[in-house]
Amino acid sequence: MDEIINKVANSSLQVFDLEDYYIPGIRTQIDLAPWLYEGFILKEKEFRETLKNHDWQQYQDHFIAVHCSTDAILPAWAMILVTVHVSPYAKKVIYGSVEDLETTLYSEILSKLDYSIYMDKPIILKGCSKKPVPQSAYILAVQQLQNYAKSILFGEACSAVPLYKRR
Repeated sequence: MDEIINKVANSSLQVFDLEDYYIPGIRTQIDLAPWLYEGFILKEKEFRETLKNHDWQQYQDHFIAVHCSTDAILPAWAMILVTVHVSPYAKKVIYGSVEDLETTLYSEILSKLDYSIYMDKPIILKGCSKKPVPQSAYILAVQQLQNYAKSILFGEACSAVPLYKRR
């Protein structure tokens, strides 16, 4: 019987796995709608009282996404005031969804990486992950990798889709 040779392991192909850059921690979305009258109307006095009495310590070391799930028209200060209350406990606070939060976290990490190690190398941008990697993170990564890589594929070595090849 012939020996099985792992051609992928022996190739110059580099795997860029966004899951490696996932920042561990609890993601929490704070929805302002329950703190509004009938979910739509901000009554300042009641809103401030609700924020004052809320247990903000429950968000200790969380990554927070603040949003409103209804179409309420809110003054800009409402989200800012929530941020003032939660910031002393949270690792990070953004306005938007949990996916927006993931995009922000990946954007911060990816902007600090040294991509020169991928100079003139074929890259596979790994497609499958067990952690939540937003589509936007792939877009951010490929923009950086394109400046260095000889070629970029997406997926797994056994079924990669070509994305880019330097001319």
